[in-house]
Amino acid sequence: MQVPLWLALIAVGYLGVKLIRPPWWLISVLLLGGYLLAESVLAPAIDTAVK
Repeated sequence: MQVPLWLALIAVGYLGVKLIRPPWWLISVLLLGGYLLAESVLAPAIDTAVK
């Protein structure tokens, strides 16, 4: 069975928020920070570090 990545991320995110109950400002900071890092000049360096 193949599950699309976006569906898996939504499911894991939903369960994480329900089980761990982090504050909403922390979720917002992580999402915005991840988006900004992905669009920055550091993206290639992060990509090589992750792979």
